Amino acid sequence: MDTRGRTPSRIVLDAAARADMLQHAREEAPNECCGLLIGRRGSVERSVRARNLQPGPARYLIDPLDHFAAIRSARSQGQQVVGAYHSHPASPPAPSESDIAEATGARDFLYVIVSPAGGELRGYYLRGREVIAVELAAA
Repeated sequence: MDTRGRTPSRIVLDAAARADMLQHAREEAPNECCGLLIGRRGSVERSVRARNLQPGPARYLIDPLDHFAAIRSARSQGQQVVGAYHSHPASPPAPSESDIAEATGARDFLYVIVSPAGGELRGYYLRGREVIAVELAAA
């Protein structure tokens, strides 16, 4: 974890959170799944599934009620929502044009994209049109 205030380029990802995101993506295929990432700066300690209000193979919209519930749950455990995840059921885990255009998270908000077919997860910071890859390290 970076203690100088810079955005971490390496995020420690809990193994159970990784496994749950992959399972969620497989269960929802051929539609995209979505959820939230809970932890602290530089680490994802768990994932929380959310309802997709725009179910389909190329869209997602996290239900705001699920987002607020995740915020409350995280705060009660001294954590925070550090990011979100969604799947790309039929494409590689790289940000699509709509992912980039619709990214609204803060500077250090992590976006994880899951590819259920390949069993792969990749992390990114999306800032305007800038896409910054993030290493997802095993906990």
